Amino acid sequence: MIAFVVRHSLPFMFVAALLGFALPDASASVFPFLPYVLFSLMLLTLLSMQPSKVLRYLIGTKVWCYSLIHGAGFMALLSFLNVFISMDSDLMLAVMAVAATGSLFATPAIVRALGFDAIEAMAMTIATTLLLPFLIILTVYWYPTSNAELDLVAYGLRLLIFIISPLVLSHLLRRLLSANTLDRILMRTSKYTILLVFAFPFGLIGYFRNLWDQNSILAYQYLLIAFLLSALFFLGAMSVYWRFGKEAALTAAITSGNRNVLLTFTIASGLLGPAFLPLAGAMQLPMYLLPALTKLLHRKL
Repeated sequence: MIAFVVRHSLPFMFVAALLGFALPDASASVFPFLPYVLFSLMLLTLLSMQPSKVLRYLIGTKVWCYSLIHGAGFMALLSFLNVFISMDSDLMLAVMAVAATGSLFATPAIVRALGFDAIEAMAMTIATTLLLPFLIILTVYWYPTSNAELDLVAYGLRLLIFIISPLVLSHLLRRLLSANTLDRILMRTSKYTILLVFAFPFGLIGYFRNLWDQNSILAYQYLLIAFLLSALFFLGAMSVYWRFGKEAALTAAITSGNRNVLLTFTIASGLLGPAFLPLAGAMQLPMYLLPALTKLLHRKL
């Protein structure tokens, strides 16, 4: 059964989001454990990649140019579009925070399931995650909330726990464990790593369901914005990287479309205003539909 779910993991991610929406109480019970799942997924993903291969991409300009487009580029575009839309300030803060968000650490596993270069996707994920803290600070200063102030000590502590610690711990484990021992551990766990991803759509969409129960019309607006954002991230990255070939374009597109909104909430929490979690929940539906659509698109191309 588990092997079947792993083999068909891409559509099951979307099913997990639907189940979370249908079972709001169960979704709410899973949500408090998501930071632990996030930390575990980040660590396992880092351990599964050869550091030298990832570093080869990270020292090049292509990955960092991508990360600037992924974050600052889309933030600038959305700020420009807001001049004509004049979105509510709380919702705009949430939209900008989503744009600042780095790629999901499950992206390499998703990219591998699609048959693309997971190493490059890992480098893109790391680069966008490292830029996230600076972009979030810019976002908070551009769109400040009335009842929240940036506590640099608490913010720095969260960065240390959820961004720096997995990087350092993965490095230490590679130094302390023999290559054979580490390979045996990864061989038993790596193919099931993608199962951890199911917890995110299931646990996050509950906040969108709460909005749906309270104000369905507003929930439809959030859902529309979520689909438009996902389409913008996906198609924007694909069009920019199309000149590097179809596989590179689709890798950039799926990496841009998968946003680690839980990490953003974990490190910035109360700074993001009341609209962020409902929007992050709504993002789970288009975000986890993208991998299956990308697989179909890849077959057609």
